[in-house]
Amino acid sequence: MRRPAGRAERVGRVVRAGRPSLTLPAVPPAGPAEHRALAGVLLVSGVGHLVRPAPFDSIVPGWLPPSRRFWTVASGVAELVVALLLARPETRRAGGLAAAGLFVAVFPANVWMVWLWRHRRWPWVATAVARLPLQAPLVAWGLRVARAAAPGG
Repeated sequence: MRRPAGRAERVGRVVRAGRPSLTLPAVPPAGPAEHRALAGVLLVSGVGHLVRPAPFDSIVPGWLPPSRRFWTVASGVAELVVALLLARPETRRAGGLAAAGLFVAVFPANVWMVWLWRHRRWPWVATAVARLPLQAPLVAWGLRVARAAAPGG
C-alpha cells in the first residue's frame, strides 16, 4: 500500500495540464551532524574572508559599488552569521535556507572568476571552472539541513 506523498515528495513534482507529471529528485534530509559540517565550512570561509581578504577582493568586479573590500567583508560576515544560525537548533532551519541562498548569491562571483582567470595557465582555469558545478551540491546541502531541522527551528 502506498502512503500519501509527504511535503518533499509533493515539492519534487512538476505537473503540467494535460501531460503526465514529471518527478524530480527530492532533496534527502540531512544526517544528524551535517549542520555542524556545513557550519564549519561557512565558519572557515567567513574567517578567511576577514583574515586574508586580498584573494577575495581580486575576484569582486571593480565596477560593483561601493568597493571590492566592502563585498569581501560583507560576504565573510554573512558566512559567519549563517554558521551561527546553523549552530542553534532554534535557527537551524533558517540557517539552512540562508546557506542555500548564500551559495546561490555567490555563484555570479564564481562565474566572474572564470572570466578573470580565462588567460591563466590551464590548472588555474580548470580550478575556476570546476567551482561552478560545485555550487549545486552546496545549495542542496543547505536545503537538506533546513529540511532536517525542527519546524520552528
